Amino acid sequence: MTHALLRINPSAEAPAATAINPERVLSGAPKEIIENLFTNAKENFFCGVWSSTEGKWTLNYTEDEFCYLIRGKAILTDAQGVAEEINAGDAFVIPAGYQGTWETIGDAQKFYAIYEEA
Repeated sequence: MTHALLRINPSAEAPAATAINPERVLSGAPKEIIENLFTNAKENFFCGVWSSTEGKWTLNYTEDEFCYLIRGKAILTDAQGVAEEINAGDAFVIPAGYQGTWETIGDAQKFYAIYEEA
């Protein structure tokens, strides 16, 4: 295992986009790209770059996730109906237990860091 600094940047050659599980999709036909660039030795901390095309789908978080939206716009709406607009340059946390929806307006991309209890 290396102990060197690891820079997290979007790749010019990202993996292919995959469809978000149709059972979760509420509108559109969103696709996502997940570039996981680091996993710790305990395999409970992950970080990288995520992007998606336009659409809306349900969320049910079991993990804590820190996000920084690199580009685009999204609307997160919690189970109580409280909507938060997220724009490029915004940093936010989605805590474990969060339920609601994610709606990408156009295309969006974010840095993410996820921690999940073992």
